[in-house]
Amino acid sequence: MTVPGASAARAGFSFKVRVYYEDTDAAGVVYYANYLKFMERARTEWLEALGFSLAAFERDHRVAFVVRHADIDFLLPARLNDRLEVTVEALDHGASRMAIGQRVLRGGTKLATARITLACLDTARWRPTRIPAPLAAVLKTGAIAARRERRPSRRAAESTETTGQEAL
Repeated sequence: MTVPGASAARAGFSFKVRVYYEDTDAAGVVYYANYLKFMERARTEWLEALGFSLAAFERDHRVAFVVRHADIDFLLPARLNDRLEVTVEALDHGASRMAIGQRVLRGGTKLATARITLACLDTARWRPTRIPAPLAAVLKTGAIAARRERRPSRRAAESTETTGQEAL
């Protein structure tokens, strides 16, 4: 079965950002919280590229996606007028949550990496609810395929454990 948008969820997505003066702090580098803003914008555009307008999707399905957990590594600073690329990739998901991998790059150099866990909430009760079926289908198809591509087979993993060497 082909699910529209699944390949985009698997292959990843990138969004261009330019650093403005308002994004920087007194030291002349991007203020750490602004990386979260860049990532939020990229996730919104990613959903749009998958065929889901966030505002309409949330209104039609009566859900909201909220950040449940953010694990971010700040590696190098971004500066005024830098042109950045923010990537988005579906890593895995459950019934009411999804994990997203994100990177902020400048010319291919990693500036920040993150794993963001989003929870899907019912807006009437503000309690966890299932991710609506259209998006869940895209996440399931895309994330499962991505996991297969990234993870070694069980045989390769067992070989590494017994020999102490990486399988090629």
